[in-house]
Amino acid sequence: MSHPASWVMAIIYWLHMLATVTWIGSLVTISFLVLPASKRTLKLVDQVSFISAVQKRLEPIAWFSIGLLVVTGLFQMSLSPHYNGFADTSTQWSLAILVKHLLGVVMLVVSAIQTWEVLPSIHRLLLIKDKASEAELEKLNRRETILLRTNLILSALILLATAFARAA
Repeated sequence: MSHPASWVMAIIYWLHMLATVTWIGSLVTISFLVLPASKRTLKLVDQVSFISAVQKRLEPIAWFSIGLLVVTGLFQMSLSPHYNGFADTSTQWSLAILVKHLLGVVMLVVSAIQTWEVLPSIHRLLLIKDKASEAELEKLNRRETILLRTNLILSALILLATAFARAA
């Protein structure tokens, strides 16, 4: 029979992977499916309105996933035999984990800008649809797309850092 701690670690690894797939999967879906399809089929104001509605639904899921990643990641790291302190760079594993965490912080900042600056600006502009400047709407839409794609690139780099840590 397995040791109870192995079951706990298996659940923690599973939750970490589930949160990763959920968050990154939503970034991939929006970037490669939803944005291109909405640009081809909707007028700018409808496109921005649609993307805003999708983002409003995804934001709580993304932030829950981030929280779950932090909690499960810290737990995994604290139990790892490779862990020698937060800023340790003495091994490939510790360097990869440090890079992963630094990229994660940047990703959090990008997500915060998106959640608490860009999306509320889009929502405010959509409230006055008829009076909204198309140039301002386009600018916010472009900024939202840049933030999404930035997070997608950062997430791919985080997965690369994870692969380097696992290979160590």
